[in-house]
Amino acid sequence: MEILDKTDRQILRLLQEDAQLTIQEIGQRINLSKTPVHERIKRLEREGIIERYVTIIDRKKLGNLLTVYCQVTLDKQTRDSFADFDAAIRELPEVLECNRVSGTFDYLLKIVSRDMETYNRFYQERLSVIPSALHISSFFVMAEIKNTTVVPVE
Repeated sequence: MEILDKTDRQILRLLQEDAQLTIQEIGQRINLSKTPVHERIKRLEREGIIERYVTIIDRKKLGNLLTVYCQVTLDKQTRDSFADFDAAIRELPEVLECNRVSGTFDYLLKIVSRDMETYNRFYQERLSVIPSALHISSFFVMAEIKNTTVVPVE
């Protein structure tokens, strides 16, 4: 993988802010013609620096008003337990993020739900019944201070 130069970083910043920008619009903003912009974007995609393009939806406008973080501790810290839990979590669309972490618990989950009642049902019927989950602590977001998908490219 090549080291990113200033122009690559400018392109990445622009695409993170608005992935619908055309190659021509990007070129105009960074003073580069369409062909080199296109070639750079294709290279960034080939190298996996640009993973994919997505649409970010306002979850609250769809009725998902509750954000919950859960700390999960497994009954055993074995390869099989981790693999089983990972597979189970991948099947739960309410879980937006799942990270295995170091420290006093094994996983940190970010979950969205319509409301407390819906979360309680999800917790009882889908999350707490995962066989390897020993202990789950839930934390409810009271105010969202910052939420971004933009990765610094300095």
